[in-house]
Amino acid sequence: MALYSEETSWRESLKPELLTRLSSLELRARYVVEGFLVGLHRSPYHGFSVEFAEYRQYQPGDEPRLIDWKVYARTERLYVKQFEEETNVRTVIALDCSASMGFRYESPMPKWGYAALCAAALGYLLLRQKDAVGIALYDTTLRTYRPPSARASQFRDILELLEQAEPAGQTDIAVALAELTERLRRRSLVVVISDFLDDAERSVAALRRLRAQKHEVIALQVLEPVERTFDLSRLAEFRDMETGDRMAVHPSFLRDAYRRAFELHQRRLSTGCAEYGIDFFPVDTTTPFDRVLRQYLAKRRRL
Repeated sequence: MALYSEETSWRESLKPELLTRLSSLELRARYVVEGFLVGLHRSPYHGFSVEFAEYRQYQPGDEPRLIDWKVYARTERLYVKQFEEETNVRTVIALDCSASMGFRYESPMPKWGYAALCAAALGYLLLRQKDAVGIALYDTTLRTYRPPSARASQFRDILELLEQAEPAGQTDIAVALAELTERLRRRSLVVVISDFLDDAERSVAALRRLRAQKHEVIALQVLEPVERTFDLSRLAEFRDMETGDRMAVHPSFLRDAYRRAFELHQRRLSTGCAEYGIDFFPVDTTTPFDRVLRQYLAKRRRL
């Protein structure tokens, strides 16, 4: 039986609430990527998906022997085969493991679960395309670093690191990314996954250091929906997951001020990133995963 039928909406299948039914991170990651590729082949971006799957559209001057006639028979479009040395990109996924990433209110999965699945799916997609991928886990320092590799075993190594990790402690993105920068010996595309609920200027400065070393950067912000809306209606105790500080208050007294502060924070992040050529992409834990993968492909295509 096929994983996706014509009657199945591939985008609906990539919603977090459906993926929680799958038992393992590996199965979820594979499901996300396979569903995403099905969606690309059924979308207006068909040529783009084929390009990324080691093909690109034929251009005058290309050698006719490289044309894939089987693809032409299916699509009535000319595509040429693109070999590994033409497509290889080194990508490092830097994942925030601080305690705030463990937050969950009413969404299908906590921020950590969503972020880890993003990392696993990206890793699987890249290795499927024979790209080298590495992973870095950080909080106040760099916890773990696995250099980029295109070996088949790399996906299993990435899964093992993600499954063993737990969100805990505070975060210091400046220190952690500085340590990561020292480890990167070759120009890479760095995908930083975090909630970025820290000082915005400090976060942008940390990302800027990567750009100063000629790396390309995507800042993927993962939030719990309530962190964006503050839609709470009854007395609650708020606890800082990184420091343990607590405060009991009715949300209605804070809602307007919180939303203004949050909007300012987001504006500082987005404008600061844009100034240095960093792709800033905010999502929440209800966002279908195809949006994350498509954002990566859009960046990769521009390199």
